[in-house]
Amino acid sequence: MSMDLVVLPSHAGVDEAGRGPLVGSVYAAAVILPADYDLPGLTDSKKLSEKKRDALAVMIKQQATAWSVAAADVAEIHQYNILFATMRAMARAVAGLHIKPAKVWIDGNRIPTDLSLPAEAVVKGDLKIAAISAASILAKTARDAEMYALDQRYPQYGFAKHKGYGTAAHLAALKQFGVLPQHRQDFAPVKALRAQGKCFD
Repeated sequence: MSMDLVVLPSHAGVDEAGRGPLVGSVYAAAVILPADYDLPGLTDSKKLSEKKRDALAVMIKQQATAWSVAAADVAEIHQYNILFATMRAMARAVAGLHIKPAKVWIDGNRIPTDLSLPAEAVVKGDLKIAAISAASILAKTARDAEMYALDQRYPQYGFAKHKGYGTAAHLAALKQFGVLPQHRQDFAPVKALRAQGKCFD
């Protein structure tokens, strides 16, 4: 195990992926790791290559004492806003664990209000706490899988490359092909194009 990451076998780490993109669900994962985990290179998912993330995701699922991935879809993002939808996904991920943790570590500075367990928000927790690092990887790989599936349906948008973020290529595709039902309708670039009547036929 990496000696610079905190691990307590009774605690779960929680992180999210996909708050910023213009399309698709926001994902969250919860992970409880054993004290003797062996995950070489474990760190914040954003610091890893996609190949390394994918490999670690498989190992995390094999080694974790418990793990769970959950999401909040675009309808919930529209209804509740992205922050509260993210909190709902996090709470679902914790609820999905088959073992009840003694405490939950949440990456960031907010704790979901509907958690029924002791919890602590940890700023930059994905760089400090092993279970949060693991959760960040499971959330990110689940989110990417949705983007690859969407890319299969709508290859002209380039989701496999930009993963739904508001890149120049994505914005150009939106203008050319229109807004999809899977786009986050209240996000500014999408909302502006919808106002112009640019929706997918």
